[in-house]
Amino acid sequence: MDNNLSIVKDTFKELPNNIEAEQAVIGSILVQNEIFDEINTIISSVNFYDPMHQSIFSAIESLIYKGMLANPITLKNYFENEKDELNVPEYLVKVTKFSTPTRQAIEYSRIIYDMFVRRELIKISENTIDAAKLNTLDANGQNIIENSERLLFDLAEKGSFNSSLVKFDEAMKLTIEMAKTAYQNEEGIVGVPTGLTDLDDRLGGLHNSDLIIIAGRPSMGKTALATNIAFHAAEKLLQNGKKSSIAFFSLEMSSEQLSTRILAEQARIKSNDIRRGKISDEQFDKFIETSKNISELPLFIDETPAISIAAMSNRARRIKRLWGLEMIIVDYIQLMTGSINNRDGRVQEISQITQGLKAIAKELRVPVVALSQLSRAVEQRDDHKPQLSDLRESGSIEQDADVVMFVYRAAYYLQRKEPQAATVEHAEWQAKMSEIAHLAQIMIAKQRHGPIGNIDLEFEEMFTKFKDLQK
Repeated sequence: MDNNLSIVKDTFKELPNNIEAEQAVIGSILVQNEIFDEINTIISSVNFYDPMHQSIFSAIESLIYKGMLANPITLKNYFENEKDELNVPEYLVKVTKFSTPTRQAIEYSRIIYDMFVRRELIKISENTIDAAKLNTLDANGQNIIENSERLLFDLAEKGSFNSSLVKFDEAMKLTIEMAKTAYQNEEGIVGVPTGLTDLDDRLGGLHNSDLIIIAGRPSMGKTALATNIAFHAAEKLLQNGKKSSIAFFSLEMSSEQLSTRILAEQARIKSNDIRRGKISDEQFDKFIETSKNISELPLFIDETPAISIAAMSNRARRIKRLWGLEMIIVDYIQLMTGSINNRDGRVQEISQITQGLKAIAKELRVPVVALSQLSRAVEQRDDHKPQLSDLRESGSIEQDADVVMFVYRAAYYLQRKEPQAATVEHAEWQAKMSEIAHLAQIMIAKQRHGPIGNIDLEFEEMFTKFKDLQK
């Protein structure tokens, strides 16, 4: 074995460790930086046993978080002045020979973390024994138990206890900052704007850390509303010169279909006509001009079908690290998958997905807008208006969501009740259709931060566009 590598191996044999696993993980990241996103939720630099590996991982972390490449060449300057029997720059090159595929690197990361837990358990045990042997007036047996319990709890929580514990004055600063932002904003919006005045007024925009559910039956316009919101939010980022982006996870439509919708909406050309090539030269020129105007939109579309909640979390983290992240949109919940070995049925899986979406919103501090189908129970009612109980397959959607909105268009149902032509009933039907054809409602059925109620909108079906209703 190479002398540099054997020095590292032979030095550490006292406490539980796996130097080969540490070398494999570091080598894998140096060869392929994308692996870092898969393992940085499992381990951090403190979990490594070898102090030099801790330093190397910290340097890698620093470079990657700056959006820079981490490899033996870019890391060389960090370690050129190290006075050690180990030549670190040379070691960095040699350790790349230990690189493995992503799946193995993830397994090796879990081994590293397991070894860390075992070392920490030994440390806690030794401290407990030392404290129990020591007779002092300052500590009794109960104090020792409580201290050991606290240390074990912190270890079991993977250190998340300390990071999630916020003192009240810190929470109050965040509240004041939020109120200041809303006060200084002419529109009174603190969250991400939807582009719909009445909806923004009712919600105050889409708030960070919130899970917002947009639900409705097929053809109600859920995806249209989501693309309208995504476009407006991305356009605002571009106008304000803010380095951030919108992530749209489209499980049903391809990226091409989604971009066609957005282009059709902005160019005011029917998307169906675009797909069939039934547009004039003038319309085609307008279509191309519109595409140039919005090509720089900071909007990322992920079209992975049946994406898992774990994969979505990783990709959202990567987008936030590289480009910044303002909002996540998911179309739609029922097409997602939970854990690979979920044997508890679809209801439990949906519950796992909604909990995961809420966790992403909190961790990344962005609003997550998730679309959801409704059950057929809506069709059995005379007015076809949705209720919270119609949310498909799981009460956890309602439970985990901060906001639940329904998209409802009465014209969709009335259109399917057309009476026989040239009758009194048909004339009445026509009059009613012309009255409500362009109307839509967003029904806010749940909102943790404010009132519920209905908002009337205009819907241009041919351009799949929601607009403020002219009053």
